Amino acid sequence: MVCEELGCSRRTAETALEALFAVIKQTLCRGQTVKVSGFGSFVVGRTRERRGRNPQTGRAMVIQARTALVFKPSPVLKHKVQNGAKTPLV
Repeated sequence: MVCEELGCSRRTAETALEALFAVIKQTLCRGQTVKVSGFGSFVVGRTRERRGRNPQTGRAMVIQARTALVFKPSPVLKHKVQNGAKTPLV
């Protein structure tokens, strides 16, 4: 789809996307936010340690704190999705 949209070879599109994703991964691994205009933001957050239950045994347990990746869609993307946009999201 990307190669058709850009009018380039599949190999070129694949290389470009792999490079883009590598930069995004590196940025997120450093704990930084990645913002894509008109699409949304990828945010690295930290969850707190909390109490929970093992669903199989019912025993109380502590759920460890962890790093979580969260995607926050932009208002533009939300609007297009909610209104069933028939046009491309670009």
